[in-house]
Amino acid sequence: MSLKSRTIIVTGGGSGIGAATARHLASLGASVAIVDVADASSVVDEISSSGGVAEFFRADVSSSVQVEEMVDAVAARFGRVDGAFNNAGVEQCNLPLHELTSAQWDRAIRIDLTGVFNCLKYEAIAMLKTGGGAIVNTASGLSKVAIPNAAEYVAAKHGVVGLTLAAAADYGRRGIRVNAVLPGVVNTPMIMRVSRDPEFVEHVDAIRDRHLLGRFAEPVEIAEAVSWLLSDQAAFVTGATLAVDGGFLAN
Repeated sequence: MSLKSRTIIVTGGGSGIGAATARHLASLGASVAIVDVADASSVVDEISSSGGVAEFFRADVSSSVQVEEMVDAVAARFGRVDGAFNNAGVEQCNLPLHELTSAQWDRAIRIDLTGVFNCLKYEAIAMLKTGGGAIVNTASGLSKVAIPNAAEYVAAKHGVVGLTLAAAADYGRRGIRVNAVLPGVVNTPMIMRVSRDPEFVEHVDAIRDRHLLGRFAEPVEIAEAVSWLLSDQAAFVTGATLAVDGGFLAN
Protein backbone atom coordinates (compact mmCIF):
# COMPACT_ATOMS: atom_id res chain seq x y z
CA MET A 1 0.00 0.00 0.00
CA SER A 2 1.44 3.35 -1.05
CA LEU A 3 0.22 6.90 -0.63
CA LYS A 4 3.21 8.45 -2.33
CA SER A 5 2.58 11.93 -3.76
CA ARG A 6 -0.75 12.24 -1.89
CA THR A 7 -1.49 15.22 0.34
CA ILE A 8 -3.64 14.25 3.29
CA ILE A 9 -5.15 16.41 6.04
CA VAL A 10 -5.34 14.94 9.55
CA THR A 11 -7.36 16.91 12.09
CA GLY A 12 -6.69 16.32 15.75
CA GLY A 13 -3.26 15.29 14.55
CA GLY A 14 -1.34 16.41 17.60
CA SER A 15 -2.00 13.35 19.75
CA GLY A 16 -3.72 9.99 20.06
CA ILE A 17 -5.30 8.46 16.97
CA GLY A 18 -4.57 11.56 14.89
CA ALA A 19 -0.85 11.56 15.63
CA ALA A 20 -0.57 7.81 15.06
CA THR A 21 -2.37 8.17 11.74
CA ALA A 22 -0.22 11.11 10.65
CA ARG A 23 2.92 9.07 11.34
CA HIS A 24 1.53 6.02 9.51
CA LEU A 25 0.40 8.01 6.48
CA ALA A 26 3.82 9.67 6.24
CA SER A 27 5.49 6.25 6.41
CA LEU A 28 3.42 5.29 3.36
CA GLY A 29 4.71 8.30 1.43
CA ALA A 30 1.97 10.88 1.97
CA SER A 31 2.60 14.54 2.67
CA VAL A 32 0.64 15.12 5.85
CA ALA A 33 -1.03 18.36 6.93
CA ILE A 34 -1.37 18.01 10.70
CA VAL A 35 -4.22 20.15 12.02
CA ASP A 36 -4.88 20.90 15.68
CA VAL A 37 -5.87 23.71 18.02
CA ALA A 38 -2.72 23.06 20.05
CA ASP A 39 0.85 23.02 18.82
CA ALA A 40 1.67 19.76 17.04
CA SER A 41 5.24 20.59 16.04
CA SER A 42 6.59 17.59 17.97
CA VAL A 43 4.67 15.22 15.67
CA VAL A 44 5.89 17.15 12.63
CA ASP A 45 9.48 16.93 13.89
CA GLU A 46 9.15 13.20 14.52
CA ILE A 47 7.86 12.59 10.99
CA SER A 48 10.52 14.84 9.46
CA SER A 49 13.32 13.13 11.38
CA SER A 50 12.13 9.81 9.94
CA GLY A 51 12.33 11.16 6.40
CA GLY A 52 8.65 11.95 5.98
CA VAL A 53 6.88 15.15 4.96
CA ALA A 54 4.58 16.94 7.38
CA GLU A 55 3.54 20.47 8.25
CA PHE A 56 1.46 21.89 11.06
CA PHE A 57 -1.64 24.01 10.42
CA ARG A 58 -3.44 25.47 13.41
CA ALA A 59 -7.25 25.49 13.21
CA ASP A 60 -10.32 25.04 15.37
CA VAL A 61 -12.57 22.70 13.39
CA SER A 62 -15.69 24.21 14.98
CA SER A 63 -14.93 27.47 13.14
CA SER A 64 -16.04 27.46 9.51
CA VAL A 65 -13.74 30.39 8.77
CA GLN A 66 -10.68 28.71 10.26
CA VAL A 67 -11.36 25.44 8.44
CA GLU A 68 -11.78 27.19 5.10
CA GLU A 69 -8.53 29.07 5.65
CA MET A 70 -6.74 25.88 6.70
CA VAL A 71 -7.84 23.88 3.65
CA ASP A 72 -6.88 26.76 1.35
CA ALA A 73 -3.48 26.97 3.04
CA VAL A 74 -2.88 23.24 2.65
CA ALA A 75 -3.82 23.37 -1.04
CA ALA A 76 -1.56 26.38 -1.56
CA ARG A 77 1.37 24.71 0.22
CA PHE A 78 1.14 21.27 -1.39
CA GLY A 79 -0.73 22.04 -4.61
CA ARG A 80 -3.80 19.91 -3.91
CA VAL A 81 -5.75 17.98 -1.28
CA ASP A 82 -6.05 14.26 -2.03
CA GLY A 83 -7.34 12.93 1.25
CA ALA A 84 -8.47 13.81 4.74
CA PHE A 85 -8.95 12.17 8.10
CA ASN A 86 -11.50 14.19 10.07
CA ASN A 87 -10.60 13.04 13.55
CA ALA A 88 -10.64 16.05 15.87
CA GLY A 89 -13.08 15.67 18.74
CA VAL A 90 -13.81 15.94 22.44
CA GLU A 91 -14.95 13.34 24.94
CA GLN A 92 -18.20 13.09 26.85
CA CYS A 93 -18.75 14.90 30.16
CA ASN A 94 -19.76 11.71 32.02
CA LEU A 95 -23.07 13.15 33.15
CA PRO A 96 -26.63 11.87 32.71
CA LEU A 97 -28.59 13.82 30.15
CA HIS A 98 -30.61 15.85 32.66
CA GLU A 99 -27.43 17.16 34.29
CA LEU A 100 -25.83 18.37 31.06
CA THR A 101 -25.70 22.12 30.63
CA SER A 102 -26.55 23.74 27.33
CA ALA A 103 -22.92 24.80 27.06
CA GLN A 104 -21.70 21.21 27.45
CA TRP A 105 -24.17 19.99 24.85
CA ASP A 106 -23.28 22.78 22.43
CA ARG A 107 -19.54 22.15 22.79
CA ALA A 108 -19.84 18.46 21.91
CA ILE A 109 -22.09 19.11 18.91
CA ARG A 110 -19.99 22.07 17.75
CA ILE A 111 -16.71 20.15 17.76
CA ASP A 112 -17.66 16.49 17.24
CA LEU A 113 -20.37 17.03 14.63
CA THR A 114 -20.31 20.53 13.16
CA GLY A 115 -16.52 20.29 13.02
CA VAL A 116 -16.83 17.27 10.73
CA PHE A 117 -19.35 19.13 8.57
CA ASN A 118 -17.00 22.11 8.25
CA CYS A 119 -14.12 19.88 7.23
CA LEU A 120 -16.18 17.85 4.76
CA LYS A 121 -17.46 21.00 3.10
CA TYR A 122 -14.12 22.64 2.41
CA GLU A 123 -12.26 19.42 1.71
CA ALA A 124 -14.89 18.55 -0.90
CA ILE A 125 -14.53 21.97 -2.50
CA ALA A 126 -10.76 21.47 -2.76
CA MET A 127 -11.03 17.92 -4.07
CA LEU A 128 -13.61 18.77 -6.70
CA LYS A 129 -11.09 21.18 -8.21
CA THR A 130 -8.55 18.40 -8.76
CA GLY A 131 -10.69 15.41 -9.69
CA GLY A 132 -11.57 13.80 -6.38
CA GLY A 133 -10.09 12.18 -3.32
CA ALA A 134 -10.90 10.17 -0.23
CA ILE A 135 -12.16 11.21 3.21
CA VAL A 136 -12.43 9.25 6.44
CA ASN A 137 -14.36 10.51 9.47
CA THR A 138 -13.86 9.32 13.03
CA ALA A 139 -17.19 8.16 14.37
CA SER A 140 -17.32 5.66 17.25
CA GLY A 141 -18.83 2.41 18.39
CA LEU A 142 -21.16 4.83 20.17
CA SER A 143 -22.48 5.94 16.79
CA LYS A 144 -24.42 2.66 16.78
CA VAL A 145 -25.16 2.01 20.45
CA ALA A 146 -25.10 3.97 23.72
CA ILE A 147 -23.64 3.83 27.20
CA PRO A 148 -24.81 5.76 30.26
CA ASN A 149 -23.69 9.35 30.84
CA ALA A 150 -22.69 10.14 27.26
CA ALA A 151 -25.79 11.61 25.59
CA GLU A 152 -24.01 14.53 23.93
CA TYR A 153 -21.20 12.33 22.60
CA VAL A 154 -23.54 9.56 21.43
CA ALA A 155 -25.76 12.08 19.61
CA ALA A 156 -22.80 13.76 17.91
CA LYS A 157 -21.26 10.48 16.77
CA HIS A 158 -24.58 9.19 15.43
CA GLY A 159 -24.63 12.42 13.45
CA VAL A 160 -21.14 11.78 12.07
CA VAL A 161 -22.36 8.51 10.56
CA GLY A 162 -25.28 10.34 8.97
CA LEU A 163 -22.95 12.99 7.55
CA THR A 164 -20.66 10.28 6.19
CA LEU A 165 -23.50 8.57 4.34
CA ALA A 166 -24.86 11.87 3.03
CA ALA A 167 -21.47 13.00 1.77
CA ALA A 168 -20.87 9.62 0.12
CA ALA A 169 -24.20 10.04 -1.68
CA ASP A 170 -23.38 13.59 -2.77
CA TYR A 171 -19.90 12.91 -4.12
CA GLY A 172 -19.71 9.26 -5.20
CA ARG A 173 -20.16 10.14 -8.86
CA ARG A 174 -17.83 13.11 -8.54
CA GLY A 175 -14.75 11.14 -7.53
CA ILE A 176 -14.78 11.56 -3.75
CA ARG A 177 -15.10 8.53 -1.48
CA VAL A 178 -16.31 9.15 2.09
CA ASN A 179 -16.17 6.55 4.85
CA ALA A 180 -16.04 6.39 8.64
CA VAL A 181 -14.13 4.35 11.18
CA LEU A 182 -15.88 3.29 14.37
CA PRO A 183 -13.28 2.68 17.07
CA GLY A 184 -14.07 1.09 20.37
CA VAL A 185 -12.05 2.34 23.32
CA VAL A 186 -8.52 3.33 22.31
CA ASN A 187 -5.58 3.96 24.63
CA THR A 188 -5.26 7.70 24.01
CA PRO A 189 -4.84 10.84 26.16
CA MET A 190 -8.59 11.43 25.78
CA ILE A 191 -9.38 8.10 27.45
CA MET A 192 -6.85 8.85 30.17
CA ARG A 193 -8.71 12.08 30.93
CA VAL A 194 -12.09 10.35 31.00
CA SER A 195 -10.69 7.56 33.16
CA ARG A 196 -9.94 10.02 35.95
CA ASP A 197 -13.67 10.49 36.42
CA PRO A 198 -15.00 8.11 39.10
CA GLU A 199 -18.29 7.80 37.18
CA PHE A 200 -16.40 6.34 34.20
CA VAL A 201 -14.07 4.15 36.24
CA GLU A 202 -17.07 2.21 37.54
CA HIS A 203 -17.83 1.08 33.97
CA VAL A 204 -14.28 0.43 32.68
CA ASP A 205 -14.17 -3.31 33.35
CA ALA A 206 -17.59 -3.86 31.81
CA ILE A 207 -16.62 -1.83 28.73
CA ARG A 208 -13.36 -3.76 28.35
CA ASP A 209 -15.24 -7.06 28.66
CA ARG A 210 -17.53 -5.98 25.84
CA HIS A 211 -14.48 -5.85 23.54
CA LEU A 212 -14.36 -9.47 22.38
CA LEU A 213 -10.58 -9.35 22.03
CA GLY A 214 -10.35 -8.57 25.74
CA ARG A 215 -8.46 -5.29 25.48
CA PHE A 216 -8.63 -1.74 24.25
CA ALA A 217 -7.05 -0.70 20.94
CA GLU A 218 -3.74 1.00 20.35
CA PRO A 219 -3.88 4.15 18.19
CA VAL A 220 -1.82 2.62 15.38
CA GLU A 221 -4.46 -0.09 14.92
CA ILE A 222 -6.98 2.60 14.00
CA ALA A 223 -4.36 4.33 11.86
CA GLU A 224 -3.86 1.24 9.73
CA ALA A 225 -7.57 1.00 8.96
CA VAL A 226 -7.78 4.69 8.11
CA SER A 227 -4.78 4.46 5.82
CA TRP A 228 -6.36 1.57 3.94
CA LEU A 229 -9.61 3.50 3.44
CA LEU A 230 -7.64 6.45 2.08
CA SER A 231 -5.65 4.27 -0.31
CA ASP A 232 -6.46 2.94 -3.77
CA GLN A 233 -6.84 -0.51 -2.23
CA ALA A 234 -10.23 0.71 -1.00
CA ALA A 235 -11.17 2.20 -4.37
CA PHE A 236 -14.64 0.57 -4.35
CA VAL A 237 -15.45 1.45 -0.74
CA THR A 238 -17.63 4.47 0.01
CA GLY A 239 -20.43 5.12 2.45
CA ALA A 240 -19.00 2.44 4.73
CA THR A 241 -18.82 2.50 8.51
CA LEU A 242 -15.89 0.29 9.43
CA ALA A 243 -15.90 -0.96 13.03
CA VAL A 244 -12.33 -1.16 14.32
CA ASP A 245 -13.43 -2.06 17.79
CA GLY A 246 -12.16 -5.44 18.90
CA GLY A 247 -15.69 -6.82 18.66
CA PHE A 248 -17.38 -4.14 20.79
CA LEU A 249 -20.39 -3.87 18.47
CA ALA A 250 -20.63 -7.63 17.97
CA ASN A 251 -21.15 -8.29 21.69
